[in-house]
Amino acid sequence: MNVLVINCGSSSLKYQVIDSETEQVLAKGLCERIGIDGRLVYTPAGGEKEVSDLDMPTHKQAIQFVIDALTNEKTGVIASLDEIGAVGHRLVHGGEKFACSTRITDEVIRAVEECSDLAPLHNPANLIGVRACQELMPNTPQAGVFDTAFHQTMPTEAYMYGIPYEYYEKYRVRKYGFHGTSHSFVSKRTAELVGKPIEDLKIIVCHLGNGASICAVDGGKSVDTSMGLSPLEGLIMGTRSGDIDPSAMEFLCKKENLDITGILEVLNKKSGVQGLSGVSSDFRDLQAGSDEGNERCTMAVDVFCYRVLKYIGAYVAAMNGVDAIAFTAGLGENDSVVRRKIVSRLGYLGIALDDAVNDSTRGKEAVISTADSKVPVWVVPTNEELAIARETVALVK
Repeated sequence: MNVLVINCGSSSLKYQVIDSETEQVLAKGLCERIGIDGRLVYTPAGGEKEVSDLDMPTHKQAIQFVIDALTNEKTGVIASLDEIGAVGHRLVHGGEKFACSTRITDEVIRAVEECSDLAPLHNPANLIGVRACQELMPNTPQAGVFDTAFHQTMPTEAYMYGIPYEYYEKYRVRKYGFHGTSHSFVSKRTAELVGKPIEDLKIIVCHLGNGASICAVDGGKSVDTSMGLSPLEGLIMGTRSGDIDPSAMEFLCKKENLDITGILEVLNKKSGVQGLSGVSSDFRDLQAGSDEGNERCTMAVDVFCYRVLKYIGAYVAAMNGVDAIAFTAGLGENDSVVRRKIVSRLGYLGIALDDAVNDSTRGKEAVISTADSKVPVWVVPTNEELAIARETVALVK
């Protein structure tokens, strides 16, 4: 079965077509600037990337252009839409309503809409993609895979906030966590690499990128994660502040004459390593700056790594041990400097870094701890699109 995987944003749409039997990507690409002017990026397997400027006033037109590219006589990878067996959608927030992936129905759409106040930037955009596919492919089954679903196994003590309980009862204010599709995929793959059933393992997954989160996976289930009600909680990230004293928000609002919307703009888009360094949210730029003697670039990376260390230590305590640690996502898979700064301070777990392997590992599976380390540390590339395709096939077959 060929699965079309859709990740729809407010003005963009990422897509892949995956053969579920071979798990090969037949084609992938991106629609950009939807509602502005429009650009389609399309890359068939084994072929050249094609970039076309096309008028995309809505997501429906964008998906139609994707379909046209996929079925193009010269560079298309399918003859017709009949060769798409299902569509899998990334959906960001399922609240407490969804603890697993689900077939999309009108009732599911209404439930996702009801969660939109928890993810006002993401859920409405995700549903635009769902509705566009329903219009263009009304007879093709569709599935929704939620970022939050994997974390619905967290125990009460992990997800409750220390605020009046009535806010949980009335508004469901609690920790939800994100990157669940990635954490699920990577923890399962780590168990395979370790060679033991995931049910017998305690794994810490470090999803480190511009958006970053850590997850404690005990017996295959998420028992805690660093992101919270929104992706703002937890680690310092590219432009997000991560954990911060709420009183700092009030203090800055008064000093800078900001309202709550203004301070959240600062914490989400002007903070993190970008705010600390004053240079960039890209760790490659920070490393270059550090190499040139920019102390703020060095400080930003050190603060980021320290926050990661604190969460790893906390999750070792929460699970009463750890059997494996995995680094994933853009930074975790490719930045040997960040990995070294973190792993070099895990000696209390009996871990030592294999510098040669770490330095040569970019975007590929590798164990970067020494053979005599008590806890193996792996680099495991994530593949959220493949995870969505797998979930979709399991639902529609």
